[in-house]
Amino acid sequence: MSVSHRQLASRTALMVAAYRGAASARPDAICHDPHAAALAGEEGREIAARFSSTFPAMELWVALRTAFLDAQVERWLSQGSVQVVILGAGFDTRAARLAREGVRFFEVDHPATQADKRQRLARISDYPATAAHYAPCDFERDELVECLRQSGFSTDQPAVVLWEGVVPYLTEVAVRKTLHTVAHELHPRSVIAFDYLMKTMVESQRLSESDARTRAQVEELGEPLRFGTNHPLPLLHEEGFGRVRTISFDEIALDFGAGYDRARQFRFQHVALASREAAVIV
Repeated sequence: MSVSHRQLASRTALMVAAYRGAASARPDAICHDPHAAALAGEEGREIAARFSSTFPAMELWVALRTAFLDAQVERWLSQGSVQVVILGAGFDTRAARLAREGVRFFEVDHPATQADKRQRLARISDYPATAAHYAPCDFERDELVECLRQSGFSTDQPAVVLWEGVVPYLTEVAVRKTLHTVAHELHPRSVIAFDYLMKTMVESQRLSESDARTRAQVEELGEPLRFGTNHPLPLLHEEGFGRVRTISFDEIALDFGAGYDRARQFRFQHVALASREAAVIV
């Protein structure tokens, strides 16, 4: 009997961990994740090597996204947040890397990916096993806040919510449901940061050869692109957010000293920050 990809650990998550590991090993590293390479293993490195033949800038893209979101977590923790929620955590290690006294990290993910990650972490001797609170959750079916509450999360305190590398793989219904929940059921000064793709990359049948190959390769990993938006502000406003900022990956590259190169094809990728009440400044 065949097994649905939703019952397996995410292969794109393995790939991203491999890219984080490779980026962290560079002498001029933009991001720093000492555990990523061990989590990715040989399978993750093989997937990343195949993907790089189609999208050579992927390692830099992952490094920039990691560094930018790390900086957002640090910023909001310095302003008093004591909870960090990582939606679709994959093989994220921020609970260990960005730990602070009194701050709790909650990792929310599909049970299969989460179980695989915990097995891999158990083989890394210097990884703090209790760094994160785990909240198994299927975004398409489960109630997010209930999953979080069962892991000790408090809706009475502001949270920094990261949604990294997840939104493009969900339906619009699931995206809206999660955003609505964050806006209306978490503390109103909570902040969410997520990356998204423009509609052209997800839906267009007239992509460049390189972009079409990239999209096809993601689909071959069993996680096809399903959602894109050119203008997230109306969607975020409709779901309850009063403060919104967006930034492109080309701008992030400039901010982190990586310069600008049109050939990288970062034009479809952006990050959004949103809150119901807190001031959001990129």
